[in-house]
Amino acid sequence: METHLARSLRVALAQFNPTVGDLGGNAEKIVDWMAKAKAAGADLVAFPELALTGYPPEDLLLKPSFIRDNLAVLQELVAQTQGIAAVIGFVDLEGDIYNAAAFAHDGRLHGVYHKVYLPNYGVFDEERYFQRGRRCPIFELDGVRVGLTICEDMWYPTGPVSLQAQCGAELLVNINGSPFHAGKQRSRSTMVATRAMDSRAFVAWVNMVGGQDELIFDGNSAVFSPDGDVIAQAPSFEESLLVADVDVGSVFGERLHDTRLRQEAQHNALMDLDVTDIVVDEHVRAPRQDHLRPDLATPLAGDAEVYAALVLGTKDYVRKNGFQKVLLGLSGGIDSALTAAVAADALGPANVTGVLMPSRYTSRENLEDAGFLAESLGIPTLEIPIESVHRAFEETLEPEFRGTEPGIAEENVQARIRGDLLMALSNKRGWLLLTTGNKSELATGYCTLYGDMAGGFAVLKDIPKTLVYSLSRYRNSWNGSVIPERVLTKPPSAELRENQKDADSLPPYEELDPILEAYVEDDRSLEELVAAGHDAELVKRVIRLVDVSEYKRRQAPPGVKITPRAFGRDRRMPITNRYGGGVKG
Repeated sequence: METHLARSLRVALAQFNPTVGDLGGNAEKIVDWMAKAKAAGADLVAFPELALTGYPPEDLLLKPSFIRDNLAVLQELVAQTQGIAAVIGFVDLEGDIYNAAAFAHDGRLHGVYHKVYLPNYGVFDEERYFQRGRRCPIFELDGVRVGLTICEDMWYPTGPVSLQAQCGAELLVNINGSPFHAGKQRSRSTMVATRAMDSRAFVAWVNMVGGQDELIFDGNSAVFSPDGDVIAQAPSFEESLLVADVDVGSVFGERLHDTRLRQEAQHNALMDLDVTDIVVDEHVRAPRQDHLRPDLATPLAGDAEVYAALVLGTKDYVRKNGFQKVLLGLSGGIDSALTAAVAADALGPANVTGVLMPSRYTSRENLEDAGFLAESLGIPTLEIPIESVHRAFEETLEPEFRGTEPGIAEENVQARIRGDLLMALSNKRGWLLLTTGNKSELATGYCTLYGDMAGGFAVLKDIPKTLVYSLSRYRNSWNGSVIPERVLTKPPSAELRENQKDADSLPPYEELDPILEAYVEDDRSLEELVAAGHDAELVKRVIRLVDVSEYKRRQAPPGVKITPRAFGRDRRMPITNRYGGGVKG
């Protein structure tokens, strides 16, 4: 029993940014981070879920060649594990395919874990691709019993994590591709801490970082003690190697005093899993003399967290898709101002071009504000007045529009002219066009197909209007007001007719956004919204606007997921739909 008092591992969590499908590039990064872990004296380094393929690989998983290639590259990585143990996420093939984690050490693959719980809700479609795992290996490294699981497996109190603890695992390594939404880090950390306490084990929780289409991964990897305390914490939204010494000598004694695991073992619903002990290294080292002080980064929260997610999501979408520069329309309004600020912070001001496209309705104040913003951010601008093109459209359409009252059709012509000009610049220069609309507008259809919706990436797609203002004030708090104060205080307007204001077409955003959140994200009914204190007629109006605009949203570009339920891959409503959420007619 002497070894129980001295057993420890130096664990490294490689929180890095893979790219989906880039098997060679991801493998190079894994080798680089493995070298850094070795240099830090780590005994074990863990990489995120599907680190080799990137996450989520979606229908790449339906290509047999992709599966074969990922397995071939894995073998090359296993050969690189001389002097260190590594946990590497990959796709395994055993008759069917599995979301898997390899445990390699000293150039040998010692075992593979297959993910048991396959999420199939929200943004997840893992049952579309993977088979459920049936085995639950426990690896003994330097005398320490290590349980290995993948992401969703940690969320179940009586899942594989509990089973491994019951079978003696003292360190539970959980590798993740856990997508971000605002506020998730706190609840997720609480969940992992609870698993550590219930298991009376150390938990090493590693998450990837970076953007993949609409998804953002926030990192925030951490190591938890058996008391649920965070003893090491990686930063938010940054690549990082988190290293911690884990002394498991106390785990055995604590479990002797806590009978919960014994009781749980009698009732575990997953006892059909095959628990196998795999001895990786029979040598038990002497206790370390160079015990290190691990990093304890403070996770981002609130506006800081959301803004960092927007910056990383924009940067990765642009760069991973091969673009170097972007452009956007600068109107002098709050949405384009925030989009420009995010883009400049993500890509550097020199790589962002703002395009001013004044019309007969554009105010002098908005032109001034757009110019001040561009100067403050240091981004170059172009100015292309649209009056001559607008007149040509009016003359062309006059025979068909004659005898009708001017309205939305005439207004939208201007938005589409601007969209055409921006797309022409995008095509000619090879720059990605960023759209500037927000979630409140997209929800209610207050946007123009092939106009302000035209573009390659929608930075604010999942940002409600009220949050746009909050994030703008947050950005101004950094180092002076890059967004003019007048932009934050003037009534928002599309400026497609004289004296137009958003409030002419929509309820005040302070009233609109809570209703949208409840209806879009929480699926609250008309009756529930009215019972919560919202005006019945206002709720009916908002529900109608949301429901009839689904066809528009299907044609919108991708954008960064920020809220728990974003439009696109998260909220999936039928376009042809006669269920009105309690609203008749």
